Amino acid sequence: MALRLVADFDLGKDVLPWLRAQRAASEASGAGSGGADVLENDYESLHVLNVERNGNIIYTYKDDKGNVIFGLYDCQTRQNELLYIFEKDLQVFSCSVNSERTLLAASLVQSTKEGKRNELQPGSKCLTLLVEIHPVNNVKVLKAVDSYIWVQFLYPHVESHPLPENHLLLISEEKYIEQFRIHVTQEDGNRVLIKNSGHLPRDRIAEDFVWAQWDMSEQRLYYIDLKKSRSILKCIQFYADESYNLMFEVPLDVSLSNSGFKLVNFGCDYHQDREKLSKHLTLCVFTNRTGSLCVCYSPKCASWEQITYSVFYIHKGHSKTFTTSLENVGSHVTKGITFLNLDYYVAVYLPGHFFHLLNVQHPDLICHSLFLTGNNEMIDTLPHCPLQSLSGSLVLDCCSGKLYRVLLSQSSLLQLLQNTRLDCEKMAALHCALYCGQGTRFLEGQIIQWISENVSACHSFDLIQEFIIASSYWSVYSETSNVDKLLPHSSVLTWNTEIPGITLVTEDIALPFMKKTGKRRSTAYVRNILDNAIKVISNLEARNLAPRLTPLLQEEDSHQRLLMGLMVSELKDHFLRHLQGVEKKKIEQMVLDYISKLLDLICHILETSWRRHNLHSCVLHFNSRGSAAEFAVFHIMTRILEATKSLFLPLPPGFHTLHTILGVQCLPLHNLLHCIDSGVLLLTETAVVRLMKDLDNTEKNEKLKFSIILRLPPLIGQKICRLWDHPMSSNIISRNHVTRLLQNYKKQPRNSMIDKSSFSVEFLPLNYFIEILTDIESSNQALYPFEGDDNVDAEFVEEAALKHTTMLLGL
Repeated sequence: MALRLVADFDLGKDVLPWLRAQRAASEASGAGSGGADVLENDYESLHVLNVERNGNIIYTYKDDKGNVIFGLYDCQTRQNELLYIFEKDLQVFSCSVNSERTLLAASLVQSTKEGKRNELQPGSKCLTLLVEIHPVNNVKVLKAVDSYIWVQFLYPHVESHPLPENHLLLISEEKYIEQFRIHVTQEDGNRVLIKNSGHLPRDRIAEDFVWAQWDMSEQRLYYIDLKKSRSILKCIQFYADESYNLMFEVPLDVSLSNSGFKLVNFGCDYHQDREKLSKHLTLCVFTNRTGSLCVCYSPKCASWEQITYSVFYIHKGHSKTFTTSLENVGSHVTKGITFLNLDYYVAVYLPGHFFHLLNVQHPDLICHSLFLTGNNEMIDTLPHCPLQSLSGSLVLDCCSGKLYRVLLSQSSLLQLLQNTRLDCEKMAALHCALYCGQGTRFLEGQIIQWISENVSACHSFDLIQEFIIASSYWSVYSETSNVDKLLPHSSVLTWNTEIPGITLVTEDIALPFMKKTGKRRSTAYVRNILDNAIKVISNLEARNLAPRLTPLLQEEDSHQRLLMGLMVSELKDHFLRHLQGVEKKKIEQMVLDYISKLLDLICHILETSWRRHNLHSCVLHFNSRGSAAEFAVFHIMTRILEATKSLFLPLPPGFHTLHTILGVQCLPLHNLLHCIDSGVLLLTETAVVRLMKDLDNTEKNEKLKFSIILRLPPLIGQKICRLWDHPMSSNIISRNHVTRLLQNYKKQPRNSMIDKSSFSVEFLPLNYFIEILTDIESSNQALYPFEGDDNVDAEFVEEAALKHTTMLLGL
């Protein structure tokens, strides 16, 4: 299955045994059943009420006397705590406790059994109470009305010390939201009392809204009000210093006028009619720490033949509306679409019908999202019960009282990557799997092994290129929230192929105005390029201490080091401009880690191929023709080069040398020269020096050497010619020498004092030419030195010219 649900909390396992132990202890002490009494059939009254920001879970149940009992499960200590006993037969539907566990707010509905009415507030349907629970002391009635009231304490982000004032939100079915400010004092040690409980200050936060959602993690309130039949989404941010402000507002193209009143994540509403819920609209807001903001919307469903749902990517400025036709529509559908927040992804699914994993951080191309339909085993095992999505990939099953952590299954995604025939599913599965692994060596090794065996498996994109870019992106993703805006996550820029089973319509939406604070930091541009390359290679070697099979990172390769150093400088400057408030040392390390990861992935791919084909160090010698295994490695290196070249990515020093050596061994001469001329093979000094030394001067090898020398850059070519003891090499040296001497030659009066006794050939044109060269050498030696070769002079040129003339004339 694509998703794994790992239970973090279970009422039946984490609470019920504790309640039974409490009952047994109470009976043993002779105190009777007491408030903690719970019988077997009382398990049905045990319900989760709320999950607070710190992860603590509030639940309620009734004893055999009908008393309402509030309990709390601490997610850190895995311990239960009795909060409060309300000795009335009332039904609790909303509850919240402050972070210090000194105040409890609860909304209760009076029981209709035997026509009983609420004795505290006759005539009212809903009673909202504020209780001092440390120790149990006063009970204050906040509301006694005929409409429903939901309660939620605010949890400040700074929780190092108790705050003197607690804030409580009250959400009324009459479409208004208030904030109560509750000042508390401590007396007699730990006794906490509400100060001025007769008059609690309160503010009207919102009114005339039709939908609201609470974000417990970020302490934000989202709500929608209707202005002239137009839905406006607003967001209010609450802070620890008692303040709050409107962060943004944005219009949404959703129909809420006839949908009634609905709340999301204000506790657990397990009283809803599930049959009716399956055809009601679904609307929820999802955020993550990287700044993405999505509104997921599914309108009311008239029939189950076709399902439509929309995702508004507020952070991107566009929305996508998806439509899919259901198979087996005759089957009974007991619930509507479920949206789950998985941080980087949003899961949209209808059990037994379809599963859609949406990439919300990079939603532009549909190929980065995974869509599965039918009786796929990856979607059949998902729960059919209604789930409530909380922050941090948590979901709550209110019916069973279980809290799950939703995880993507690496094994299922890898299996899909290997078995699917669709490029779009390969792309999506690759990205999802790398997101799960976040740079783990084992996962990368599995993917690399598959790529090395299926390098041409994808036709719509370069598999090696995509893997290198995506894996490097995920290796530094957790370092900062803005990395998705600073680094590429994919090599694919466009995708025009349709995804089978789904249609898509994309529309632009208005971008909201959002505050951002912070000052831009000025930095100096790092200019020492070679030092940057040294740091990258050092960091790369520190990441992998195991000896490498392939001869990489063992030579200077100034071209790759220069590219490495430039990438460090530019990327560091890029990060410093955009990552405001992040320490310079952290940014420098991020840059080194990212570039090291790029190079390490390339080494890892090559090592895997090298090991798979059982190659040894003898590959590095020009003593035989290339084998099938060497040609396979040459092919994978060529694919790596193609993947990195278009992205201007550096390669590990030594890569081009090894690639050239394998090319010489595996390719016919005309193919080899074509690869050199087209840039597939880049000649390095190390590779050519080894070529000149290892190969003898047979006619075939002479042709190869001469062809190689002619294609070398001038400076390297001059060095290589001195290593080859051959008339052709001498001819090239003399030609280069004469060219350099005559480049800036200006005719001067001839020096009649030149000694001509050294000229052994009475060939007047040649003698005249040698006389000119000798004159230039004697007068301009300081201006035209021939670096590293003192024996190149006029006599050498004369000798080379005569030998070359003799060869051309066949003498």
